[in-house]
Amino acid sequence: VLLVESGGGSVQAGGSLRLSCAVSGRTISSYTVGWFRQAPGKEREFVSAISRGGGNTNYADPVEGRFTISRDNAKNTVYLQRNSREPEDPAIYYCAADLSLLLTTENREPRAYDYWGQGPQVTVSS
Repeated sequence: VLLVESGGGSVQAGGSLRLSCAVSGRTISSYTVGWFRQAPGKEREFVSAISRGGGNTNYADPVEGRFTISRDNAKNTVYLQRNSREPEDPAIYYCAADLSLLLTTENREPRAYDYWGQGPQVTVSS
């Protein structure tokens, strides 16, 4: 299973951002998918997760109301849309796939995931 993120790069302050996570090797509907981020000198932190069918989502408090996670299983892709920025947003963003049947609070932890992408670099210009 291969996860490939795209959509990262330098983003002008106030600009919108959408990250994509494409899955190959197995249909994405087999996975709960999460997004994490890691800023320099900080630990990897949970951003958001979405259930297999897309009916349930979970967000970390710092991004609640600003980020939107969605998925298109027909395209084998999960998206993370950022609608407004905060100073702590610049980071490397990773997507991850979990074979578990249900989205739970455990999906806020990196250990819940079976596969990881390499992470596009997301930076915000001043």
